[in-house]
Amino acid sequence: MMLLNPLPRAWLGVSHTPLLGHNRLAPEVDSDLQQAIAMMRDQVLGWQPDRIVMIGPDHYNSFFNELMPPFCIGTQATSVGDFRMPQGPLNVDGDTALGLATHLMDYDFDVAVSRRMQVDHGFTQTLSLIWGSLESPPLVPIFMNAVAQPGVPRVRRCRALGEAIGGYLDTLPGRTLLIGSGGLSHEPPVPTLDHPDAAVRERITVRSVSSPQDFEVRMQRVLAAGQAMGAGTSPLKPLNPAWDARWMDALQSGQLEVLEAIDEASIARDAGLSGHESKTWLVARAALPRQGLTCAMRWYRDIPALIAGFGILFMHTKGV
Repeated sequence: MMLLNPLPRAWLGVSHTPLLGHNRLAPEVDSDLQQAIAMMRDQVLGWQPDRIVMIGPDHYNSFFNELMPPFCIGTQATSVGDFRMPQGPLNVDGDTALGLATHLMDYDFDVAVSRRMQVDHGFTQTLSLIWGSLESPPLVPIFMNAVAQPGVPRVRRCRALGEAIGGYLDTLPGRTLLIGSGGLSHEPPVPTLDHPDAAVRERITVRSVSSPQDFEVRMQRVLAAGQAMGAGTSPLKPLNPAWDARWMDALQSGQLEVLEAIDEASIARDAGLSGHESKTWLVARAALPRQGLTCAMRWYRDIPALIAGFGILFMHTKGV
């Protein structure tokens, strides 16, 4: 249960795209995006969080179909360095991660725990954009499966998990920033088990370590997909700004029950197969009070060349 007067808490919902900095954008689009990122950075750093709880997905760099948990908390985490992102350890607060896992188990959430979690750009891009490296304040990373059905968490479960996380944070001192990294509408060329090539199905099933050459080949494939989408010649599902606006509206207003009314099958149909990543925003947002927050930043732009309905929402408890 939330305290009546919760400790200072902030929420950042932010999209990520590994094509940022790789695919060329129109000057006006690039300028607008860079200004938004700079404003996000200033807002977060100005709020001065003592710790971060970050919910993010993976793109078959760390979690595979041979064993795919809906959620997993890391007590240690290392970046795999995909898409030329920073590689190395994250500043994980192992004690807080274990405390959160214990609390969730006590409240009937059977979360997985990784003592050696690996993460990809779904975590590292946002950390790098804000802190310039992986040297962030102490961090608790929470992986959320957003690609492998049927184990993609449902909207109502994401909301309930966020509320349970908020209950644990009520017991901790200091200022906590919750980050949901992912979404919004987009359908990059991430393979599924329906892929006709058996070798591709095997690659996303059996846990493996990608070589630098593997990363480069996959990066070039995704870059080409973004270039085709930017040129209007892509067979991929187009971005859906209207869907993105409704998702952001519900989170900003605190009317989370609006999202729970969304049919699960419609998410992939309307927002793309990777639209489920948007649920990371919901988990993080649900850890804050529904009402009475200050919205310090809201920005959105659909950017086909980055295969991203790119949104940023930053809110925090009032007076702090």
